[in-house]
Amino acid sequence: MFGYYILIGAIGLVSWLVSNTLKRKFAKYSKVQLRNGMSGAEIAEKMLSDHGIQDVEVISTPGRLTDHYNPKNKTVNLSEAVYNQRNAAAAAVAAHECGHAVQHANAYSWLQMRSTLVPVVSVSSGMSQWLIIGGLVLGGAAGLGLGWWVAAAGVVLMGFATLFSFITLPVEYDASNRALAWLKNRNMVTPEEYKGSEDALKWAARTYLVAAIGALATLLYWALQVFGGSRD
Repeated sequence: MFGYYILIGAIGLVSWLVSNTLKRKFAKYSKVQLRNGMSGAEIAEKMLSDHGIQDVEVISTPGRLTDHYNPKNKTVNLSEAVYNQRNAAAAAVAAHECGHAVQHANAYSWLQMRSTLVPVVSVSSGMSQWLIIGGLVLGGAAGLGLGWWVAAAGVVLMGFATLFSFITLPVEYDASNRALAWLKNRNMVTPEEYKGSEDALKWAARTYLVAAIGALATLLYWALQVFGGSRD
């Protein structure tokens, strides 16, 4: 147990460092104004148009770092700052979210897999750990009847959430690669602006990597508690 807390603490510290670095990067590149004078919304609309995507709407959503692509209603949701601002950070985020729209239009396999898991994860992420703890209290650690099965079910559900975290990695990295390729090939940004956009997206991707590692560490710990106990 103590070793687990050390591991989770270390991962938490790395996550905090990455998150804070990401915020600093976006603050820095938010000061790099685009030479073309386009807003994040205009960047997004241009990228969608260049990829022949006509059925996706670009809208503004409240909050900070709330940017996302919604495949259900086909909307690129940009936070108010990204939607309105005209800088390298806004261009990077807007193009990245459009990268997901391009994935959707091209039936990108990893995005389809992630979308398939969403209903399962929406349920499992909130109850898996409680099932495991409840099962262990009922005797699951010793392999006793119902308690073990309850705990095992919790581990399986947590496994789906962990799988979701790892499937998210190629989805996010690919969206960034599509965004950067478009920004560069279409000469949407200067070399300096491109460098800022690239750096910002790299740090954004690292937040998903740390989250996936943390999810795996948690899964392995609880799996050991359930399946590594003595069974009479």
